Amino acid sequence: MNTEIPVKINVKTTIDEQEAFELVVFGRASHKGDAFFLQYEEVLEEGTVRTIVKVATEEALILRGGAVKMRLPFRLNKILRGSYEMPFGTFETTTFARKIERTDGHIEILYDFAMQGSPGGTYHLEITFQEDKK
Repeated sequence: MNTEIPVKINVKTTIDEQEAFELVVFGRASHKGDAFFLQYEEVLEEGTVRTIVKVATEEALILRGGAVKMRLPFRLNKILRGSYEMPFGTFETTTFARKIERTDGHIEILYDFAMQGSPGGTYHLEITFQEDKK
């Protein structure tokens, strides 16, 4: 059964346990098979970015489209290639997921990130969400 529910989402990204970015948005949550999906939009200076976060057993995927195009796949303890598209070119990214967990209302992904082969740090992505009962 694939029912979408409106949710309030809090996205917190910490890089190397130092820099932290936080975002609060409204979006939708749904299930398809054993996969769980969160979808939301954020408005940046460059324009609107649509984000889809997919989490399944031991793997996840973050897709961003619109003003920023990015594909970040994750599989526990594996290096995977992705891409980050900018106006001046597309860059190859790699991720190495150390932790992928989903519980009710919470998604956590801990991963090492590199772009064009250069280490970009260890990212700790924590997404909490709850049904938006307006």
